[in-house]
Amino acid sequence: MQVLATIVLILVFVIGTRRMRIVPTRFQSVVEMGLDFVRVNIAHDLLGRKDGDRFLPLLTTMFFMILFMNITGIIPGLNIAGTSVIAVPLLLAIVSYVTFIYAGLRKSPKNFIKNSLFPSGVPPFLYIIVTPLEFLSTFIIRPVTLTLRLLMNMIVGHLMLVLFFSATQFFLFTADGLWKAFGVGTLAFGLAFTLFEMLVAFLQAYVFTILTAVYIQLAVAEEH
Repeated sequence: MQVLATIVLILVFVIGTRRMRIVPTRFQSVVEMGLDFVRVNIAHDLLGRKDGDRFLPLLTTMFFMILFMNITGIIPGLNIAGTSVIAVPLLLAIVSYVTFIYAGLRKSPKNFIKNSLFPSGVPPFLYIIVTPLEFLSTFIIRPVTLTLRLLMNMIVGHLMLVLFFSATQFFLFTADGLWKAFGVGTLAFGLAFTLFEMLVAFLQAYVFTILTAVYIQLAVAEEH
């Protein structure tokens, strides 16, 4: 699923951008809308134009990679997301982690770590409590939560679809008598949950990407 989603993603952008026109075709318009969504609503809104353009390739890659790998979870015959295997969310979380640390050190080599662990405005005697919490929150919990949020949402979605459609198959083709009527209900729930998973596929791509942008924004903030 990961290889398939990657191939399709590359083909979409190669076909959509290889012969760009001033008056775009419908397909080119769709590709441009997707790119503009990440550029305007995530990169520029959170990071500003300068830093937004600087980190735009990374944020765009993350968004569409996650989106396409999520979508494989709701395609009949595939029905498993490429992001439901921990390697992909973990790799993306590591990339996000390294990027915001790099951004912070590049912006303020001397003060990034210091300001992250010893925030200004805190009474010195409280640092014994605040500093370990800041270390856990900034350098440990962030990559862990990024990984688990994406992974668990896609695993749960996969399991729910398996449950609904397996129950449908059982009630319609194995159960006897009035039990078959339950198959109609499980099929309806399965179709409804498939539509919901389409929304989740987009939201998880958006949330992961926007959190990465937020972490970068915090790293390059002026107080650092």
